[in-house]
Amino acid sequence: MTTLTDALQALAKHCQQTTSFSALTFHRGVEREALRVTRADGRISHLPHPKSLGSPLTHSSITTDYSESLMEFITQVHPSVEGVIKELEDIHNLVNHELYKQDECLWPASMPCYLSGNEDVPIAYYGESNTGKLKRVYREGLSNRYGRIMQCIAGMHYNFSFDKDFWLFLENYKEKTDLTPAQKQAFQSESYFALIRNFRRSSWMLSLLFGASPAIDESFLASKPNHLGELNKNTWFGEKATSLRMSDLGYQNKAQADLYVCYNEVDTYIKTIKKALQTPYETYQNIGVKVDGEYRQLNTNLLQIENEYYSDIRPKRVTQPGEHPSAALQSRGVEYIEVRIMDLNPSSSIGMQSSTLYFIDVFLLYCMLRGDEHLDMKECSQLRKMQQEIAEHGRDLEMNFDFGQGTSKTERQSRQHAE
Repeated sequence: MTTLTDALQALAKHCQQTTSFSALTFHRGVEREALRVTRADGRISHLPHPKSLGSPLTHSSITTDYSESLMEFITQVHPSVEGVIKELEDIHNLVNHELYKQDECLWPASMPCYLSGNEDVPIAYYGESNTGKLKRVYREGLSNRYGRIMQCIAGMHYNFSFDKDFWLFLENYKEKTDLTPAQKQAFQSESYFALIRNFRRSSWMLSLLFGASPAIDESFLASKPNHLGELNKNTWFGEKATSLRMSDLGYQNKAQADLYVCYNEVDTYIKTIKKALQTPYETYQNIGVKVDGEYRQLNTNLLQIENEYYSDIRPKRVTQPGEHPSAALQSRGVEYIEVRIMDLNPSSSIGMQSSTLYFIDVFLLYCMLRGDEHLDMKECSQLRKMQQEIAEHGRDLEMNFDFGQGTSKTERQSRQHAE
């Protein structure tokens, strides 16, 4: 029985024997979201996306997310944290220069500014092409399903993958030598899914260490939850909270609360996602698809498209034109993973610090080497409960959290053997 210690020792030995520094080269890129607000009063902007920044439909680095006022910055893939940070700084410098001309700036926090209601949030416009119209109708669906205010939450997504030298190490360590190209693809997908399972077991740590959304503007909710206090007359906060963004107050989705997405294999993951895409939901049926000549949503199923499923981490593969994400995974396997749990760092002008990205790198390496035990429905339910408790009460030193089900099988066996 191998342990995490065994894997780390083998990796250390591999690095010592490898003259190329690329033995531990990772590939990463960042997606950062941010609301445009007026400099005078910090209210959400109602101006269109600046023309000087290009088309949000086609620009590779500067686009919009749900709202016309919710910008998204996308870096290229870099072999170093410094490369990511430098490109993101360059993007911010350009954007801030243009926003200054129209008396706007970027809201620094993950939870949005004061919003007077759904109509205060303009839905993103992508033109009159078929693709642009499709993106618009999808967002109309999100508006009718969850409300526009929730869609204004911003975060940082971290796209991460291992390089070929690491995969050679892992193949040798796990005695998976002489693999065919198809077998290599399957091995890498299986390994990434093991990483995802271990990430879900330990992702509470990222909320605890880097959660930066313990407060919300009173306009975000219709009434104050009992577990939140009043910071002032306009702000509610959780005194011991870490990330209300990742709590049930943030990405609220009652329809998906009982959706069990299996991360044990690529096939089962795709199967459960496709089931949600094909399962009608009564509440959404009551909304209708096309009413009085206007589209309200793409369909009445539990998910309109695959990306509507809210998750703190996703397996990813770059898609070809017209290709669905699940089809790309099915045919070519997992290419990288997308970490979606991270709040924006409001003390940073770009929403994040290099030290945080370095920590995520090490954390994901740990998740890859920790083990490959499967997740069952019971453990998934317990992990969700724990994640919510950490998000709302994680800084309460007097509170007990149940991490028992999140301990890996090998670690439990080792502990029992020692006892």
